[in-house]
Amino acid sequence: MNWKQQNEIRRTAWALALTAMSVAATGVAQQPVIKPLAVAKADPKIAAAIAKISPENVKADIAKLVSFRNRSTLSSMDTDLPPGTGVTAAADWIYSEFTKISDECGGCLEVKRDDFIEPGAPHSRITKDTRLQNIYAVLKGTDPAQASRRVLVTGHYDSRNSDNFNTHDPAPGANDDASGVAVSIESARALSKLKFPATIVFVAVAGEEQGLDGSRHLAKLAKSEGWQLEAVLNNDIVGGDNTPGDPAKGVPGPDMHAVRVFSEGVPSPATLQELHLIQTYGYESDSPSREVARAIAEVDKTYFRPAGLPTTFHPVLEFRRDRFGRGGDHSSFNAEGFAAVRVTEWRENFNHQHQDLRTEAGQLPDGKDGTVEFGDYLKFVTPSYTANVARLNAASLATFASAPGEPTDVVFPPVKITNGFNDNFSVISWKAPEGAPADTTYEVVWRPTAAPTWTNVVSAGSALTIRLDISKDNVVFGVRSVDAAGHRSPAVVPYPVRRQMMSPSGPRQPNK
Repeated sequence: MNWKQQNEIRRTAWALALTAMSVAATGVAQQPVIKPLAVAKADPKIAAAIAKISPENVKADIAKLVSFRNRSTLSSMDTDLPPGTGVTAAADWIYSEFTKISDECGGCLEVKRDDFIEPGAPHSRITKDTRLQNIYAVLKGTDPAQASRRVLVTGHYDSRNSDNFNTHDPAPGANDDASGVAVSIESARALSKLKFPATIVFVAVAGEEQGLDGSRHLAKLAKSEGWQLEAVLNNDIVGGDNTPGDPAKGVPGPDMHAVRVFSEGVPSPATLQELHLIQTYGYESDSPSREVARAIAEVDKTYFRPAGLPTTFHPVLEFRRDRFGRGGDHSSFNAEGFAAVRVTEWRENFNHQHQDLRTEAGQLPDGKDGTVEFGDYLKFVTPSYTANVARLNAASLATFASAPGEPTDVVFPPVKITNGFNDNFSVISWKAPEGAPADTTYEVVWRPTAAPTWTNVVSAGSALTIRLDISKDNVVFGVRSVDAAGHRSPAVVPYPVRRQMMSPSGPRQPNK
């Protein structure tokens, strides 16, 4: 279910003329034990799978994509390319690699091409009608009640050099974005050995460098076909550029322990009414995308130690849709109402991004004068870093596909006020997600309003309502689903059910 569908349900709930002004005690979790948010117990199967993710495989995938010389999306229309070069050859290889992975797991993946013509337009980065292909592999969920739920990982396989229209000179694109495609492929290798209740989709898109054309087409396809897409992880520039810096001179060096996770705070397609409600209740940092980012941060803490991986590797949550003034393929999914985040390395080196291959006299990254090498070469990426990014992605995908769906209709229901004022307690109710196992339980998490991540948690057990002696004025609450093995969904924040909160002319002013 996408964000727009969720909010259609919420708007319906807000508009109900409710007459019951109290919450029945039956089925209400009464002030359970409050705990600081702790690291969740790892699933041994997921931990074992991500431990097998291989830097050697990652390097080989990046090297293979580099070998296609120039993966410009525009090269799909060229007839004079040397054999085995260009974006179409790259697409064919990705398709064959997903097919090979599927063969190794007994046909567990359904490999597909999203093949279409992007119309050309004057003064754009695609000036004539151009063929694009998105390649993806579907690992279908094994629970018929939950298989319609999907999570998706993607990177873009097209590349470019300094000239957007140059389809013949080298554009290796090792970091941007063969590294992200390697994450999708290696995640498929690792997770295809397992079975999950929900569906995982492994994707490589084209057309990113020309304006997110491939991802836009796939996101619109997902919406038109009614995909219940719950999380999109876009990996773009995750190679771990290894060029040294000089922090003493203000030139940052590479940080091989950190990866940035960008997420929008306010959903892209929010209506004016929805924006009003978001501002009224202080949810500017609680979009579904932001909750996915928070869930990824928890997954990192859960899996890197049990898998015997570097415990210092961690995501840094960046509270904006993308880098300053820039964009990526996750934005295409955001625009269609889906929760989507961007994963990207800590420090980008712009000498190695969208550059013609060349050397020039200039200032080196460490601040010294010398010969500067321009170009997105394989030698500048760090496969062990990209492998850690793949592990974080794979663990997150596996967790989301194992957990029940997010709770629905999460609200602050009307309660009977005994003293004529708003009491300093909070009652929250929700509905079980469609297809959730019978043993699904629920947790309520919260954080101070200025805190970036969840800080406390209580278990509501199987109850669908909870009463807490905590004022909603001072914290942000969320509710998440938990299966019997401890896999957790991203959280959903509650909105109040208020009589006639919405009117034909727009939302009414909130009570003061």
